[in-house]
Amino acid sequence: MPSGTSSAKPSRGKLEAFVVASLPTPPVDIQFENHGSIFLIRGVSDAGQAWLDENVGNGETQHFGNAIAAEPRYVVDIAHGAIEAGLVVR
Repeated sequence: MPSGTSSAKPSRGKLEAFVVASLPTPPVDIQFENHGSIFLIRGVSDAGQAWLDENVGNGETQHFGNAIAAEPRYVVDIAHGAIEAGLVVR
């Protein structure tokens, strides 16, 4: 065997991590950005934006650009609702 090469096989954990990292990730529908005292929630896909339009906010909802500005206490419920609707959140 040439100098500097190894016949050792990669560990099972490293191989599994490589396989998982190589899998395609589903496209994100809704993105949550944590800015400390406020979260910005963006509909990234058409389905995500439609879901936010139908399920989140009212006439008093604050927006920052194309994002909904929400207090952290509301984020978990919004994320769970989106996931239950079959959306991908990040």
